[in-house]
Amino acid sequence: MKFRAIMGALCAAGLLCGVSAVQAAESIEVLHWWTSGGESKAVGVLKDDMTKEGYTWKDFAVAGGAGAAAMTALKTQVISGNAPSAAQIKGPLIQEWAAQGVLVPIDASAGDWKKNLPPEIDKIMHADGHYVAAPFSVHRVNWLYINKAALDKAGGKAPTTWPEFFALADKMKAAGIQPIAMGGQPWQDLTLWEDVVLSQGADFYKKALVDLDEKTLTSDKMLSVFDTVRKIQGYFDAGRTGRDWNLATAMVINGKAGMQFMGDWAKGEFANAGKKSGVDYVCAAVPGTEKAYTFNVDSFVFFQQKGQKSATPGQLALAKTIMSPGFQEQFSLYKGSIPVRLGVSMDKFDDCAKKSYADEQVAIKSGGYVPSLAHGMAQPDAAAGAISDVVTKFMNSQEDSKTAVAALAKAAKTK
Repeated sequence: MKFRAIMGALCAAGLLCGVSAVQAAESIEVLHWWTSGGESKAVGVLKDDMTKEGYTWKDFAVAGGAGAAAMTALKTQVISGNAPSAAQIKGPLIQEWAAQGVLVPIDASAGDWKKNLPPEIDKIMHADGHYVAAPFSVHRVNWLYINKAALDKAGGKAPTTWPEFFALADKMKAAGIQPIAMGGQPWQDLTLWEDVVLSQGADFYKKALVDLDEKTLTSDKMLSVFDTVRKIQGYFDAGRTGRDWNLATAMVINGKAGMQFMGDWAKGEFANAGKKSGVDYVCAAVPGTEKAYTFNVDSFVFFQQKGQKSATPGQLALAKTIMSPGFQEQFSLYKGSIPVRLGVSMDKFDDCAKKSYADEQVAIKSGGYVPSLAHGMAQPDAAAGAISDVVTKFMNSQEDSKTAVAALAKAAKTK
């Protein structure tokens, strides 16, 4: 009886039974599309951190680059009344879900976020004046990865212009190396295309892909973009159809191909394979984009749970953990990204990440920090999807650039 009395007193004081009992009882279901080697390792950090805090992690992983399959699964879950605790969503889609009245504010976990996030990213995390999403990390999309041995064999250096790029590709081809590893999915086509758009200048990119300015979309520069993409295609291998991005990355890792256009989540694959930047591979800005930065920021949004009008303790704990400096560092080390939280130490990061961080700070100040269209940051789904269809059709047919430009201008009017 005396033991029970002591335990009851401790519980009443919250020393043993209070918060921990609540945490242990709450299950956190998380929907995401991080399923490749480096990605799985990264999300495992969050799972471990939440488990240590006493929560039960229910993993709802849906494979498929860029998350199209995951978004379909999410819609089904929400419509059926079984929304997950949190889901990986980004860009304008955050506000679209908020408008449906199915998200919960997480302001209680976001006390210091505003001063620790780039302004362009902080505003994306809001809806109706409240934080409804927690950002994980920043990926730079406009990267070119080069196998170091292939680069040395071709006797070249990382290209900074398109003429230099094509000269290097020709040297690799002459040396018996497949110049470019490329996957065969629409989002990969769009990633390459927006890289080339960015190479025409950050102002051109913003007018074309953020403002959807018709004059810019139908300009001679845009014709040049499609012409350049067509020339790049001449260095693809015949087996790219349907290929996942990480399989293309593996071609560069294994020396079966020389280069790949891909965001820095690919760096997580290199790290997972035990490869080191500057030794086994080189990461360089896409030719013509050295002073610009297309950002892709993954976030979790938090859904109303049955019987709950506000965020649960587990949801608030998840949001707070995501933005903690320690998690931000470890997650990005595995993912290949850089922390979205400003001021996190970069000491443990490799040369590519340090370059990414340095270039990000310059781009933020110079106006070259722009949202990625291909990765859901620049436009709502309807417009982005219509533009993606134009690019994919062009890259999988013999359509000429003028026809593609006309189709692009029409697609940009999609609401």
